[in-house]
Amino acid sequence: MSSLLKIAFRNILRNRRRSGMTGSAVAAGALAMLLFGGFAGAIFTQIETANVERIGHLTVFRAGYFLFGAGNPAGYGIDHYRDVMALIGNDPVLGPMINVITPTQSLVGIAGNFSGTNDAAKTFLGTGLVPSDRDRMREWNEYGTAAPYTPDHRLADNDETRGLVGGGLARILGLCAELKLTDCPAPPASTDEAEGPVSAEIADLAAREKGDTTQADGMPEIDLLAATAQGAPNIVRLSVSGAEPQGVKELDDNYVAMHLALAQQLVYGRGEHKVTGIVLQLHRSEDLRAARARLEGLIAAKKLPLEVRDFGEINPFYGQVVRLFGAIFLFIALVMGVIVLFAVVNTMTMNVMERTNEIGTIRALGLRRGVIRRQFVAEGLILGALGATVGIVLALAAAILINHAGLTWVPPGNANSVPLRVALWGRPVLILGTWFVLVLVATLAALFPANRAARLPVVDALRHV
Repeated sequence: MSSLLKIAFRNILRNRRRSGMTGSAVAAGALAMLLFGGFAGAIFTQIETANVERIGHLTVFRAGYFLFGAGNPAGYGIDHYRDVMALIGNDPVLGPMINVITPTQSLVGIAGNFSGTNDAAKTFLGTGLVPSDRDRMREWNEYGTAAPYTPDHRLADNDETRGLVGGGLARILGLCAELKLTDCPAPPASTDEAEGPVSAEIADLAAREKGDTTQADGMPEIDLLAATAQGAPNIVRLSVSGAEPQGVKELDDNYVAMHLALAQQLVYGRGEHKVTGIVLQLHRSEDLRAARARLEGLIAAKKLPLEVRDFGEINPFYGQVVRLFGAIFLFIALVMGVIVLFAVVNTMTMNVMERTNEIGTIRALGLRRGVIRRQFVAEGLILGALGATVGIVLALAAAILINHAGLTWVPPGNANSVPLRVALWGRPVLILGTWFVLVLVATLAALFPANRAARLPVVDALRHV
């Protein structure tokens, strides 16, 4: 076998230019596949990190909420949620896996700003949360793709009145100047037309319940109106401490984040305070399946009317991006495979044509057809192995240059730019898989010319000119 490979290697060196071009095609295929595969892998980890930072790995809901509760979050509150959190957090199997466990409250309503010349109202999608837990969740960076997180002091555990709004909602409510937002146009001058019935109702109710709108600590204030779990209208005042742009315009125009206690006060009033979700952020994503199975087992054992969803189910966009880039990678791999296939076939065919006399001579000396076939296949294998190896080295070097070039981009679903990364190092499956695929394609591509060479009649080959 070693002598066969030695002879095949010498035959490759006999025509360095053609062999170099074929090897370059294989190397280019490996380079393209690895760079795109590493880029896609970096996208997956960045989007996963963004989701896990925001909504955790798993969320416990009341049964039915995920499919039917968006229109009526108050009707799907988790009773005695602190006991449920204690059950989960104290479990000897789940406990060590959990990084953060925190309650959240979803709500819908109408936000209004009627201070000064402003007179605007907009439906909103609100989230009540624990600010310190939110900061701890955003420190999660298992893959090292996110920049170090700076704690957000615009929300605080000891101040229930403060909250954040989406950049679009701030624009609609006329808060751009007060929040000192850039790229945020001022609303057009108000007309003399009568305000809408909803805006008038909110303004009237806010004035009766809270008095005139004032500024607290220099922060603009808005009124939030929602129906309680009992169906009665309720209103609270929120001091807007800042705007947080969202990655999707529809969410950006409706987003409100507030202290959990304020959200519960708005939704439940004087009734029992519940939550719509208990979020679990794990230390490692690889524990997701085990954690979910254990969590569902606990819920079934205690016969609790709850259900568990992971971040991929809550945000289907993540799965869509993974499938999209997976399909693109497969397409690129197929294109590169076809290029390598035809390059090797062309090289081996030319070798057979140029070495016909040689083939006839060694066949006349007694070499069997199988030896001829194996020799040409070995040449294809060596070309593929050398080209794929060079491509891997070039891809690793290119990945280092790209990762240290300081390039940034905005991934799908993100509002802020992140570093542009090509995640190749630490991905042996991608690297070895690409190498084996290209070597296999090159080897198989050599089979057709090898069979042709092996079937040449000895007499015809000897008199070939």
